[in-house]
Amino acid sequence: MNHEKICKQVVDLTKKVGEFILSEQKKSDSLKVEVKGLHDFVTYIDKSSEQKLVDELEKILPEAGFIAEEGTSVKKGEKYNWIIDPLDGTTNFIHGLAPFAISIALMEDNEIILGVVHELNLDECFYAWKGSNAFLNGNIINVSNRKTIEDSLIATGFPYYDYKRIKPFMETLEYFMQNSHGIRRLGSAATDLSYVACGRFEAFYEYSLSPWDVAAGAFIVQQAGGKVSDFSGENNYIFGKEIVACNDLVFNDFSDIVKRYMV
Repeated sequence: MNHEKICKQVVDLTKKVGEFILSEQKKSDSLKVEVKGLHDFVTYIDKSSEQKLVDELEKILPEAGFIAEEGTSVKKGEKYNWIIDPLDGTTNFIHGLAPFAISIALMEDNEIILGVVHELNLDECFYAWKGSNAFLNGNIINVSNRKTIEDSLIATGFPYYDYKRIKPFMETLEYFMQNSHGIRRLGSAATDLSYVACGRFEAFYEYSLSPWDVAAGAFIVQQAGGKVSDFSGENNYIFGKEIVACNDLVFNDFSDIVKRYMV
């Protein structure tokens, strides 16, 4: 398999579908928002975009299955599966806010081998494949070289339906507010992870996430020289609904703080 060739095909696909998303946003009087669950929204654009992605990805790798947010395809691949979020940051999107992004990862058995996150508002496409550097619009990117939490800018996301861990989560916010450059909540986990990969954030953590929120971005962080884990320091961050992603210099200290409060 030519990972680089497939990755660049996916990059081109996200640009094409991204143009559709932005054009529909401009001309739509009503986004026809549906409620999937508590504070969990979907528009016809999410569904249409996912269908376009699935159709084209099937042409790129016919034997692959899909783990897709809107359930457009339930096909399961024996070896390969695409993990897709057609519009990460839908709540931002329906309110006319940035960021929102397309996120696509390819998993071989249990290993991610390719990741693409295309943030549409700034037209920034982050991507990597197995054995490669990480890239932003064709340029190599790396995680930052800040060494301490005190010098770090941190990203997180607020839970929108699972509030059982809200108290310890608020304690982490209090700690990081007092011991870092600050905390940002952008509303798109895929974008947050990409910003760790290119050094805009030193660290990102969040719980109650799905595989399509994190698979591509986490892989890009790793290819950019960063480290990723779940809250316990293990590797169950794609399907385990929790993630820590940092540059390699602050990872140990940062993940220890998250573990102290959240585990």
